[in-house]
Amino acid sequence: MKQINRDILKLAVPSILANITVPLVGMADIAVAGHLDSDSAAMIGGIAVGSMLFDLLYWNFSFLRVGTGGLAAQAYGRGDMRECARIFLRAAGIALACALLLIAVQWVFVSMAFAVVDCTDQVRELASMYFFVRIWAAPATLGLMAFKGWFIGMQDSVSPMLTDLVVNGMNVFMSIVLALGISVGSFRYEGIGFAGIAAGTVMAQWTGLLSAVIMLLVRYRRRVFSGMSLADVAGVFRGEQTRRFFVMNSDLFVRSLCFIAIYIGFTTISARYGDLLLATGSIMMKLLLLFSYFPDGFAYAGEALTGRYVGAGDKGMMRSTVRWTFLWSMGIALVFMVIYRFAGMMLLGVMTSDMAVIDMARCYMPWLLMMPLVGCAAFTWDGIYIGATASKDIRNAMLWAVAAFVCTWGVGIHVLNAANTSGDAVYGMSGACSSGECFAAACSSGATRYGILAMHILMGAYFAHLLARTVYLSLRYRRL
Repeated sequence: MKQINRDILKLAVPSILANITVPLVGMADIAVAGHLDSDSAAMIGGIAVGSMLFDLLYWNFSFLRVGTGGLAAQAYGRGDMRECARIFLRAAGIALACALLLIAVQWVFVSMAFAVVDCTDQVRELASMYFFVRIWAAPATLGLMAFKGWFIGMQDSVSPMLTDLVVNGMNVFMSIVLALGISVGSFRYEGIGFAGIAAGTVMAQWTGLLSAVIMLLVRYRRRVFSGMSLADVAGVFRGEQTRRFFVMNSDLFVRSLCFIAIYIGFTTISARYGDLLLATGSIMMKLLLLFSYFPDGFAYAGEALTGRYVGAGDKGMMRSTVRWTFLWSMGIALVFMVIYRFAGMMLLGVMTSDMAVIDMARCYMPWLLMMPLVGCAAFTWDGIYIGATASKDIRNAMLWAVAAFVCTWGVGIHVLNAANTSGDAVYGMSGACSSGECFAAACSSGATRYGILAMHILMGAYFAHLLARTVYLSLRYRRL
């Protein structure tokens, strides 16, 4: 028991320390946007939609991290260092090819995206500006996915931690400096405004890739890559293991599409009800992600150790890994329920100074109290199944999650529309303010009561997708 807990914490703690900085980047971007202009709701909306476009792109390639991590962990468990090297080279080559493709089709992608994303003209203009600057980080971003997955598979959470700290620290610093400017003594830089947020991300990603390459050479050049010839490098895309890599990643690609469908659904539906509710929904999502990066640290530990013991054929240690990983991660969930309960309003104030957005977000804080308990289990199961390379179960779980999201939203909005058609005063889109802080905020800010209730249904749909993932993967565990 002591050994498995020591191994879990050895892998989880560095990942958590790195993950702590990840939500700070998103929060910093929104905070910078929220203080750039008097129309901060539009600025925040521009960041939300612009970030959504990149999520739409990059989640398609999440197999570069997920698939690489599981396969590398199993090769490590077998003690096959030559296969570990092949897995990395294969993932890095695919990452570079995909990134060049994304840069080539960037204009086409943006045109197609805004054909389906409904938002105001101002938000669209800001989001497009953000996209066309940040796209030049694509090779570094996809390359870092391959590096991170491989490091975790090698039971090394220190290297990705250091890389993430470099990326996220640089991102926050450069985004603030390039957007808002800086003044040190006689030196004064005015900043370039909104575009500086994206430019800071580009600089940070390339810096992070350079640091990852350095760590790879220092820690693994002799241990893993010694004796590799050009013929070996050329042959990494041939053989049974390459076929397995692509078969597994086809399932993971479907999983990514499901994530995209849910995330885009959340953002585009929010955008239907105006910039205020779009900004509110974006902030609530960022606060939820603030929690998720903590159990993700234990999910990474579960992924690395599960893959290691699957590769070694040790079922007993795999079961112990699952049991203790869940105990640690559920403890994190309870801690965050307390944080959201007592520090939720303070976190809202950090995200934006726009009181209309803060007042509106207050209406949805109860949802955050429920999310950690269900979300924690979903994130932890993901790590365990990834380590076991059980790609079909991961794919099917997300298909059920999409179904839960769509059904919850569809049924909920149908009931809301039926009530609105019947003329119910509570659900009406106009008229006198109803009692309650949420409806009072709606009347004073220009949002509608209908929109506020629709956002509650949307939050419920997101909750339902997490629950579906948790239930399905829990039921499939015995077969795993």
